[in-house]
Amino acid sequence: MDIFQAMWLAVIQGLSEFLPISSSAHLILPAELFGWPDQGLAFDVAVHVGSLLAVVVYFRTDIQLLAVDWFKSLSPSGPSTPSSLLAWSIIAGTVPAGLAGLLLMGFIEAHLRSMLVIAITTILFGLLLGWADSRHRGTKTLDQMTWRTALLVGLAQALALIPGTSRSGITMTAVLALGFDRTSAARFSFLLAIPIIALSGILKGAQLLEQQSTVWFELFIGTVLSGVTAYLCIHSFLRFVERVGMMPFVIYRLLLGTVLIFILWF
Repeated sequence: MDIFQAMWLAVIQGLSEFLPISSSAHLILPAELFGWPDQGLAFDVAVHVGSLLAVVVYFRTDIQLLAVDWFKSLSPSGPSTPSSLLAWSIIAGTVPAGLAGLLLMGFIEAHLRSMLVIAITTILFGLLLGWADSRHRGTKTLDQMTWRTALLVGLAQALALIPGTSRSGITMTAVLALGFDRTSAARFSFLLAIPIIALSGILKGAQLLEQQSTVWFELFIGTVLSGVTAYLCIHSFLRFVERVGMMPFVIYRLLLGTVLIFILWF
């Protein structure tokens, strides 16, 4: 990659990691349109580190409270607070996707990473997001999240292993369908991203130790740009979604999926 490609892909990763629009669909477009090479494992790790840093910094106060109350809840006499229950819910929501990734990632990498799959899932799960958002206006908040509910969201999150699904998109869809308000759906999706991105980074980092990389400047640019873009994206999305809803992203997904099918067909 040259520096322009690194900057462009880092911004795409930072935006699409947390918006419900599918990062894999957006990362495949430059390669198809401009013939760009695969960004490689090292750059993939770098931009994910940037996204992880962004969400951790943005929710640092929440994370501190969740961690403190969770550790207190481990004691037999420890109090059960809304924060400790939410922390347990995040753990419960992480388990299905973590197990599915360990068991199925090889199969998915070998058989499902195609433009046709990405185009179909971009459209299909976009329509599902629109249905969940328009079916009813939920009133539940994160204080009402239970580990059983989170487990259902985690099962939905496992579907994000299929390229084009969008991790944030499918988790928001599930939370909305379970009767929660839009802000709660977005916040839980972002908090749920932290362990998943961290686990993915650890696994990819372990693979990276077996390789050698000297493009340190591109990796630094990728980490910084991905992190800054992701931070601004989280801040803007939380302000936007409660007022406007998910429909602009649904329309965008339908258009994007159509473009991918057009490229594939012609």
